[in-house]
Amino acid sequence: MFLIVGLGNPGDKYEHTRHNAGFDTIDCLADQYGISIREKKHKALLGQGMIEGNKVILAKPQTFMNLSGEAVAEILNYYKMDPETELIVIFDDISLDAGNIRIRKKGSAGGHNGIKNIIAMTGTQNFMRIKVGVGMKPAGGDLVVHVLGRMPKDEAEYFDLAKKNTCEAIAMILRGEIDRAMNAYNKKVREKEEA
Repeated sequence: MFLIVGLGNPGDKYEHTRHNAGFDTIDCLADQYGISIREKKHKALLGQGMIEGNKVILAKPQTFMNLSGEAVAEILNYYKMDPETELIVIFDDISLDAGNIRIRKKGSAGGHNGIKNIIAMTGTQNFMRIKVGVGMKPAGGDLVVHVLGRMPKDEAEYFDLAKKNTCEAIAMILRGEIDRAMNAYNKKVREKEEA
């Protein structure tokens, strides 16, 4: 069984903001595989189903981003799952342009508070993750305003492509083909626009 977690903040105020790229991608995955994410427990919204012949739990932590690890650790403990082999976390990344994704087998938090908390609560940084590009903040802009803002229409179209690619990458990972997924999707689908 795999736990696939999308990070974000609960509540209408944060819907479809850059910081909720994880939530939006989980919704895309749920739609594609007919999984209903309605169950409220372990500090998260959960849905169970099958992807590529594997049992999965899709989760959207309801703790707010900085405490995402509380929900993740609780779910892992309850289902006796191993974060190093059965956890995939999807989250926003401001160092990638909208449209680009980056798959990693493990790594540091890289300044992302949700990932930092998951590492602290699970005691490992050796878990699979998919970073979904949401673009850098404008020069001189405020980071919080940027990540809690919504993408303009042209960026949102690229984000739709990133969600689709993430869903395809997850299918490959669940078939045991993470290296193939990394080769296929860890490349720029969109070059940085020249100033």
